[in-house]
Amino acid sequence: MDDVSEVLDALGAGDPQAAGRLLPLVYDELRKLAAARMAAERPDHTLDATGLVHEAYLRLLGGQRFAGRAHFFAAAAEAMRRILVEAARRRATLKRGGAAARVHLDEVASPTADPDGQLLAVHEALDELAAADPEAATLVKLRFFAGLTAPEAADALGMSVRSAHDLWAYARSWLRRELGPG
Repeated sequence: MDDVSEVLDALGAGDPQAAGRLLPLVYDELRKLAAARMAAERPDHTLDATGLVHEAYLRLLGGQRFAGRAHFFAAAAEAMRRILVEAARRRATLKRGGAAARVHLDEVASPTADPDGQLLAVHEALDELAAADPEAATLVKLRFFAGLTAPEAADALGMSVRSAHDLWAYARSWLRRELGPG
């Protein structure tokens, strides 16, 4: 058992110092994960990778027990995804009315890509996939959001690499169909 697993066990057992010991052990990996997630976000996002790591880490300390290193990082990736989705929803709410002033159509510039809309579309499609096939949705979260390789994700799900590969192909095509072109 590695140091992270031991500290996670201590954290689950209620050790008050475990949270302080855990962060230095996982910070670099969480930072890489957050940087990868933030690379897909708009450049003027209010969060940076460091802020995303800190917010996700605080959410993870809510008394949840982790079955090991892979479970912890999968939960961290899910927390980061939810933080970004919540931020996109807040911006979309303001964008759709908020305190905006009325502008005539003649004054509006041509439309540009909407990364918040894309993130929300992926989130909703992933929720629909979870309702249809929870194991496929979990695999997508492990591979895409947690950055696990196929063998690591297969191990975390307790399945063969070949089964994970087949499920990954299914999940990708399912999401592609739901999200449409682009």
